[in-house]
Amino acid sequence: MPEPTSIILLGGGLLGALIRLAKRSFEEAKRIMDIVLSILFLFILSPAVLIIALLVKVTSPGPVLVKQTRVGKGGKLFTMYNFRSIQNDISGIENDPKITCIGHFLRQTHLDEVPQFINVIKGEMSIIGPRPETPNFVDEHSRELPEYQQLLSIRPGITGLAQVSDQHDESKDAIRRKLQYDLQYIKGVQDKCWGNEFRILFHTIVLLITGKIIR
Repeated sequence: MPEPTSIILLGGGLLGALIRLAKRSFEEAKRIMDIVLSILFLFILSPAVLIIALLVKVTSPGPVLVKQTRVGKGGKLFTMYNFRSIQNDISGIENDPKITCIGHFLRQTHLDEVPQFINVIKGEMSIIGPRPETPNFVDEHSRELPEYQQLLSIRPGITGLAQVSDQHDESKDAIRRKLQYDLQYIKGVQDKCWGNEFRILFHTIVLLITGKIIR
């Protein structure tokens, strides 16, 4: 039988090798995790997806899904999918009377974003990353905040460090704060830090369940 010290050393060596491999292949491993988790989430949520699609269709006229142009990695435009939460195919605002009765619930629970897992599978988004914005928004804030262009260096995400760290707010100060969170996340990606990925996933789950941000 091997001595306990030998087993510990062997186990430590294997663990170290796995960590080095994960760091060396960070982008590839993150992409595989995105695909696997997206398929898993869509499978688990498939009954809810069917119910939501039916409710969206019967409670107001219009398509079940809305398509919105967003800016992705490298400035490439793509079509992002959401469940429709407003009366027509234009952007609404909070407490806007155009928001449907089911739309309020979808937005509060973020279930309107479930179709974005399709964007993840297609490679246009990641589960974790800066939120994708419209071309006009990106142009405007790139002029005011030169660092904003750094957000286009990675795939945008369904959730991200800014979303689990700061309440929803579209003020100039909030945009600057969220930019700093996103830049911090990008630094973690460059450092191939898996801890950030799992921490954001955990905080996202807590936020969805409790509606509260962990401080």
